[in-house]
Amino acid sequence: MSAIGKLSGLRERVGGYWSARTAQERKFLLVGGGVVALTLLYLVLLEPALTGREQLRRALPELRQQAAQLDALAAEARAVAAQPAPAVAPVTREALAASMTASGLNPASLSVSGEYTKVQLNGVSFANLMAWLDAQRRDSRLLVQDAQFTAKDALGQVDATLTLRQSTEPAA
Repeated sequence: MSAIGKLSGLRERVGGYWSARTAQERKFLLVGGGVVALTLLYLVLLEPALTGREQLRRALPELRQQAAQLDALAAEARAVAAQPAPAVAPVTREALAASMTASGLNPASLSVSGEYTKVQLNGVSFANLMAWLDAQRRDSRLLVQDAQFTAKDALGQVDATLTLRQSTEPAA
């Protein structure tokens, strides 16, 4: 049976049901159907829109404040980006030796030539060495070019040979 045939059959059944009702029943059905239709219209279309509108009205001041903060942060970022990067002083043997001693590292040999530094460490704490390297990366822009580590019998102790290079490019 086709869709048109099913639709016409449904229309005949509804028409038969409607004509079998009295005028008063038809009136009650029309009023009840109208109330149900209005209720569905309100619940499906109006109530969600009104609720969402109220939520947005309550959230708007906070969102405006956040937008103002973002604008201020963007302006600050533009100002910082416009400033030239601070120049880093060239690394000296004395400065490296002092920073290593402060970190509990005692270099067996330390040589600085231009932007390259060669460091030999024996029996040092690997954690202290990594913390020192991270501090040098941030403060002096020293980057590890080559590293060789040999584990010692004592837990966490290593022998290390490092070749470091001072970056002349601005920090990213």
